[in-house]
Amino acid sequence: MAEQNMRVGRVAFREKGSVWVAYWAQDDTMEGAHKLGSIKMSLVANPERKQQFMNLMRECAADVIESSVGVRPEFGGPETAPGHERMQ
Repeated sequence: MAEQNMRVGRVAFREKGSVWVAYWAQDDTMEGAHKLGSIKMSLVANPERKQQFMNLMRECAADVIESSVGVRPEFGGPETAPGHERMQ
């Protein structure tokens, strides 16, 4: 039987003043999103550090999902936030 991929949400990053916050959210909304972690924006000004934080938050989310359902999710590349979620 062929393996099927299924989306179960996303890790979303949002800038909140001087802090960058990672959330686990449904694909189409931030309503009910769960905060995974945060870091000062000044600490992720370096692109390498920014990527390390993104990777850490994705791996933490993957750990929780894997422990709950027994399958480790795979994450695609970065996606632009939907228009209704972007800051105006």
